[in-house]
Amino acid sequence: MKTLQWLFRGRLTGLVAWLCLAAIGLILPLHVNAGELPTYALSVENGHFTPETVSVAAGQRFKIVVTNKGSGPEEFESLELRKETVLAPGVTRALVFAPLKPGIYKFFGDFHPDTAKGQIVAK
Repeated sequence: MKTLQWLFRGRLTGLVAWLCLAAIGLILPLHVNAGELPTYALSVENGHFTPETVSVAAGQRFKIVVTNKGSGPEEFESLELRKETVLAPGVTRALVFAPLKPGIYKFFGDFHPDTAKGQIVAK
C-alpha cells in the first residue's frame, strides 16, 4: 500500500496517476480480446441439427452460432457443457464455450429429444 501512497501524494500527481491507470484499464481489454473466436454455424429445423457434428480445436475457446430455421421453437442444450438456449422461429444466438479437453460432447434439442441430437468433437 505504501508503494501506491507516494504515487497519489499530490493532487496533480494523483490525477495523472489515476488517468494512467484508467488508460491502462481501457487499453488492456482491447488488446486481450483483439483475436476473433473461431466460430461454427449450426442450424436446427424440423427437429434436426445441421451439421450433427461440430469439430473444434481442443484447448481453445470457440463460439457456436445457432439458428432456428423451423416454424416452431427449438433448443440447443448440452448437459455436459452446461449450455442451454431456447430459440423462437427465425432466431439466431451465439454461445461461447470455454476450452475443451479432447473428447466428444453431446447436445440435443428438448423439443425433439429423439431426433434433435448432435455432438461437438474436440480434437
